[in-house]
Amino acid sequence: MDEKEIISLTVNEAEAGTRLDAFIGGNLENVSRSYAAQLIERGAVNVSSSKKYKVHAGEVIEIELPEPETLDVTPEDIPVEIVYEDDDVIVVNKPRGMVVHPSVGNFTGTLVNAIMFHCGDSLSTINGVVRPGIVHRIDKDTSGLLMIAKNNKAHESLAAQLKEHSVTREYTALVYDNIREDELTISEPIGRDERNRLRRAVWGSGQKDAVTHIKVVKRYGKYTLVKARLETGRTHQIRVHMAYIKHPLVGDELYGPKKQATRLYGMDLNGQLLHAGTLGFVHPTTGEYLEFHSELPEIFRAILDKLDETEQ
Repeated sequence: MDEKEIISLTVNEAEAGTRLDAFIGGNLENVSRSYAAQLIERGAVNVSSSKKYKVHAGEVIEIELPEPETLDVTPEDIPVEIVYEDDDVIVVNKPRGMVVHPSVGNFTGTLVNAIMFHCGDSLSTINGVVRPGIVHRIDKDTSGLLMIAKNNKAHESLAAQLKEHSVTREYTALVYDNIREDELTISEPIGRDERNRLRRAVWGSGQKDAVTHIKVVKRYGKYTLVKARLETGRTHQIRVHMAYIKHPLVGDELYGPKKQATRLYGMDLNGQLLHAGTLGFVHPTTGEYLEFHSELPEIFRAILDKLDETEQ
């Protein structure tokens, strides 16, 4: 008989009075609030079988998680722009709106499904069957360049370069308001936001060092166009850091102003205006430094054109 995983969580003072399903969903990375409610109703949580139960400070909540289901990730004939490819590495230009790899509730239509169709079995296996070849990620609504490993040797080399902060990763972003400095560095650790499981936060739970270098490209009064160079690569790093200095990304519904336009100049934003335009790394086999560049997506260029017209 397979052993089930039991996770213990202790309620802190700030969390006291929170509904049980919200508490569990907010503390477990891969458990949504609705799934937490199902676990509670099944009797898999020690304190109550009601999702509306209010937790108390100091209370220990034990959750019995069932054996994880094996995801059946299948290749799909989805067009994807290949910027570079050899026997070790692929560089792709991911469009806005595409998720990088499958997860619970989102098994199809991802970059991994597309790359599996393109490469067959020629992908690294270090990150398992759900994320073959994936060395790093960018958010669903962020466009731009990603490197993918076609074998484990290449994967190890690229992962080591990321860990050493030697990979060049530069993004273009449109942010709110006028940034006065021409250049600045944001060095603030990022962890999980305990109040919202979807968010990360400066000085959040389980924080890790995070460094972002910002350079102003152009000021538009209400907006500023910037280049953001990553030294580290934490989840949502640029989005979190820019929101922290009060210049959130335009179109960022998670970290931007609560009341913000979802359309600009008559165009639907559909997420943050953030593009991974430059990617550089040392080739795992040849030792040669390779650097790739990608143009801004159409909507990003169109909005900048409108801003340029307004400025004149």
